[in-house]
Amino acid sequence: MARWLPRSADLTRFCQKLNRVKTLEDDMMETSFNRCLSTIDLTLLGIGGMVGSGLYVLTGTVAKEIAGPAVIVSFIIAGFASLLAALCYAEFGARVPKTGSAYMFTYVSVGEIWAFLIGWNVLLEYMIGGAAVARAWSGYLDSIFNHKIKNFTETHVGTWQLPFLARYPDFLAAAILLVATAFISFGAKVSSWLNHVFSAVSMGVILFILIMGFVLAQPKNWGAQEGGFAPYGLSGIMAGTATCFYAFVGFDVIAASSEEARNPQRAVPRAIAFSLGLATGAYILVSVVLTLMVPWHTLDPDSALADAFYRRGYAWAGFLVAAGSICAMNTVLLSNLFSLPRIVYAMAEDGLFFQVFSRVHPRTQVPVVGIVVFGLLMALLALVFDLEALVQFLSIGTLLAYTFVAASIIVLRFQQQKVDVPVPAAGGRPSPESHEGPSAGELKEYESFSDKLQLVDREKSKEHREPGQLKAAFEPYLEFLSDFYPGEVVTVAVVTLMVSAICLCSILVFGSTHLHLPTWSYSLLLVLFSLGFLLSLLLIWAHEQQHGTQTFQIPLVPLSPALSIILNIYLMLKLSYMTWLRFAIWLLLGLLVYFGYGIWHSKENLREPRPQRVSARYVVFPSGSLEERVQAVQPSSQPTTGLPDTDTEDSKR
Repeated sequence: MARWLPRSADLTRFCQKLNRVKTLEDDMMETSFNRCLSTIDLTLLGIGGMVGSGLYVLTGTVAKEIAGPAVIVSFIIAGFASLLAALCYAEFGARVPKTGSAYMFTYVSVGEIWAFLIGWNVLLEYMIGGAAVARAWSGYLDSIFNHKIKNFTETHVGTWQLPFLARYPDFLAAAILLVATAFISFGAKVSSWLNHVFSAVSMGVILFILIMGFVLAQPKNWGAQEGGFAPYGLSGIMAGTATCFYAFVGFDVIAASSEEARNPQRAVPRAIAFSLGLATGAYILVSVVLTLMVPWHTLDPDSALADAFYRRGYAWAGFLVAAGSICAMNTVLLSNLFSLPRIVYAMAEDGLFFQVFSRVHPRTQVPVVGIVVFGLLMALLALVFDLEALVQFLSIGTLLAYTFVAASIIVLRFQQQKVDVPVPAAGGRPSPESHEGPSAGELKEYESFSDKLQLVDREKSKEHREPGQLKAAFEPYLEFLSDFYPGEVVTVAVVTLMVSAICLCSILVFGSTHLHLPTWSYSLLLVLFSLGFLLSLLLIWAHEQQHGTQTFQIPLVPLSPALSIILNIYLMLKLSYMTWLRFAIWLLLGLLVYFGYGIWHSKENLREPRPQRVSARYVVFPSGSLEERVQAVQPSSQPTTGLPDTDTEDSKR
């Protein structure tokens, strides 16, 4: 039976395959896409992805049912929390100007299987999100015409009484998705122009709402007679923050479009900062005027802004609000349809998804196959499925992507720069594809000592410390950590930090409710996991990180990404168990695709050097000097440097 068990060497190679990282090209500006988007184009794409129907619906819902006028504070906190994630995307988008967003960022720093799962979840997120917005767009337009479209469909087509299916087929929602798909397939410039038009109308309506709202404002609506500014207290503000956080989901369209930006190193960070700032300002100011126009407890959650103008005697303003809402939803549709095919393209280009989706149209320079296929799938979802039960699923995919991008920032920032050590190919010539140095924590094997001795001498000649090495100030106290390969301790500390964050957030969310922990054990566990989180953070900070790069860098690393990680995990654990169940099922389907197709067709799999027949190999360990280690493992009768390959000598004879 033992012969059927996998050997340890096979398991090691298998784990290395799962965690291999993507090899980036020397010229990352080279692309088959059309680099035509400016900073303004990217900024408006980001605004279109964030300022959608939420501005017209979410503000009223949170104000009436969760936070009251303190929804303003909820949006401020949610905007700051989103800023932490956005800055991580900004640094990656500038350093790795390739399409793929969170999938690409995870692939170049954490590993292949994690990147695939992130990309797999983002696919479903965009599909359900686009279909849900299309149905909301259809319902909003239908309500303007007194639901005549719905009544006509139910009368002439009929209704369904099946689980998970909509009550009636929504042809209008499917039609708007097909039209949007056609426009997106014409190219990035056409998509950007269309987004400009809808964004201009939407921002014009928002400006009108703000001016008229401040004219009609009544400060007494925040007074004690109406319940005060924060009627639900701090708990209501924080509950509102969790809901408002999802209003800012959408800035990742900027990172997904970085391969089509003219100057991504400058445009991506600026566009993310501008769009997030404008979106946060719009949400805060609209919340101010809405709660000052009418008492917060009298708001209509479904159409708060239009109803507020109607009750103040400006019924005509409701049509402007409706026009702005429809234009805002159009920008969200375009954002989803713009990002989704590009992420699919990135996965297919790397060999992890079906190769047909990596085709780029020679004239429009867009992945037209992915646009058409996933546009049709999105239209089908909007046509027949009841998406209300699936909308909450969107949150978990987004939060998981944010978490991995934040962790990837820490790993990449403390990673040692790649050293070009050619790996000999079969036949003795260096492989042209081998441009990577040894990865973190890897034991590297060499055929001879001469090349490695030169590398060691170069390393010894460097006076400054490399990224991932222990800082000089901490060496007297943490000397035992100096034996590890640069970046190895940081990687372990990041894993420990994430485990501590999961345990800490689990105690906070479930400790007193589901687990019914006594006070002493609840407090003890909080202290223990908080210490684990802080110690991991301090251990990361005790190492050198990369400095002096010419692209944007997020400040306060590792603190900023760590705060983003713990916040995202906390919000994920607040989701319902049914969301986690659907998430687990979707992950299992993704693993089937990866192990059935992706792992075998991965381009990194093709780059791996084939095993060669050599008579002797010498292992260079990460710790200690090369000469000392080599003398310990080689025969004493042989010289210490310049050893010939015995197979080569035999063949010459």
